[in-house]
Amino acid sequence: MESKVLYKIRIRGFVQGVGFRWNAAREARNNGITGYVENMPDGSVYIEAEGFREKLNEYMEWCRGWRGYVESVTVDTFTPVNYIDFKIKY
Repeated sequence: MESKVLYKIRIRGFVQGVGFRWNAAREARNNGITGYVENMPDGSVYIEAEGFREKLNEYMEWCRGWRGYVESVTVDTFTPVNYIDFKIKY
């Protein structure tokens, strides 16, 4: 059985004030991904997304799909911390 992993994702570009966090949370919840999303002071968006690698990779593609808004997406993989749900941090 496949084990879960944690992706720590940084989204850079024009991603604050355009509904990115709200849509990222909805997309995560619809795909069984747990964790959180938050705006960062430097204008980027930070996501901790936990789930199965295949779903997380699909989620990464969804993030990259915000053409005209997303300039770059970086990700690092970690051991899961067992998030229960997916939240938007304010």
